[in-house]
Formats: sequence, structure tokens, C-alpha cells
Amino acid sequence: MNITITVANTEHLSFAETICDLMEEAAKKRGTGIAKRAPEYIQDKINEGKAVIAVDEQNNQLAGFCYIENWDHNKYIANSGLIVHPHYRKLGLGRKIKERIFQLSREKYPNAKIFGITTSMAVMKINSDMGYRPVTFSELTQDEEFWQGCQSCPNYDILTSEDRKDCLCTGMLYDPQKEKNKPKNQSESEQKAKRWEQFKRFVRLHKINIKRKTKSIFNFKK
Repeated sequence: MNITITVANTEHLSFAETICDLMEEAAKKRGTGIAKRAPEYIQDKINEGKAVIAVDEQNNQLAGFCYIENWDHNKYIANSGLIVHPHYRKLGLGRKIKERIFQLSREKYPNAKIFGITTSMAVMKINSDMGYRPVTFSELTQDEEFWQGCQSCPNYDILTSEDRKDCLCTGMLYDPQKEKNKPKNQSESEQKAKRWEQFKRFVRLHKINIKRKTKSIFNFKK
């Protein structure tokens, strides 16, 4: 199996519809997800050099994809739409794509904060290893267009009932300024382990808090 991970270019425009279908399928399985994207939107990202694609060169098969979104005049960057084709899962491909799109984001927007929201513990672990930390939604972009993208998610009522302060997703943020100022007396592996323990603690408390709020919202609607 010969899988190449690269910044997407015009040669990959034909994959746009398949990418959209995979994103929609993955969101349905998770029960959460961003707004459905049109193939034209994905093609725009490819043309702008803001996407990373994984292709099995042996049969020209799409293996995975991820793209960059810009918010608040490039103050915030999101690495969105990560998908791995079912035939190529459990190969560590998701991590490699995330690492490449993260690298591309840092190259194109070195001063931007990179953020994401997710319910996937696997994605949280990858992000944690790259230097993300768990945050409340108030530390993320407040751009209305970003949050409108949550309207297609079945948990949107929870988000709006909390005045966009909380939801089932966990907020994550990479702040390049804070990374510059982090202590140097720990090895990289020690820093990763410490971040991941903090992340898991945050997620446990977050889930407990959301469970209580969701129950309260449900009782109120009854």
C-alpha cells in the first residue's frame, strides 16, 4: 500500500464529491458534525492551498482529507473535516493527516490560534500531543459564521440553551504565544503525558457538567 499525504492541488479536485459524502457519513455515525459541505466548497479549499489529502497511489483511491478554515480575520484557524476512508482506517492515517494539516496551518498562519471542537477522544489525543489544551468555548472564535455551522448537529439545542458557552463537544486550542513561553525543563514526552492527563481530567468534568445540564433541559421541555 503506497499512500501519499500531500497538500491538495488541482489534480485532486475530482475527489471533492467523494470527500463530501464521507464527511456526511462520518457525521451521521458520530451523531454530531459540522454543516454539510458542498463539493464546490471543498474545491475552493483545494484551489486555495488550504487542504491536505491522502491518496493510495496504487489505484488512485482517496484515503483521507482535512482542510483549513479561517476566522476573525485569520486570528483563529480551524483544521476541519478530517475524514479517513473506511478501507484505510486503523493504520494511523488520521494522525498523519492531522499532523500535516497542523504543519500547513503553522506555515501559512504562524501567529494564529488553532482550535477545534470534537467529541472524539482519538482526535483529542492527537491534538493534545501537538500542543492543544482543553478550553471553554469563550476562548474560541466568536465569529457567527463558525457557530452557524453547528446548526445541522442534533445537539444544537444544547449549544443554544447554554448561550454558546458549552455543548457535548470539547473545545481545544493551540496558542503559539503560550507555546513559546512554556517551560523548557521537561522532555517532550513528559509534556505530552502531562497535557493528556489534564485533557482527560477536563473531559471527565465536562461530561459530568453537560450530563447535568442536558437532564435539566430535558426536564424543562417536558
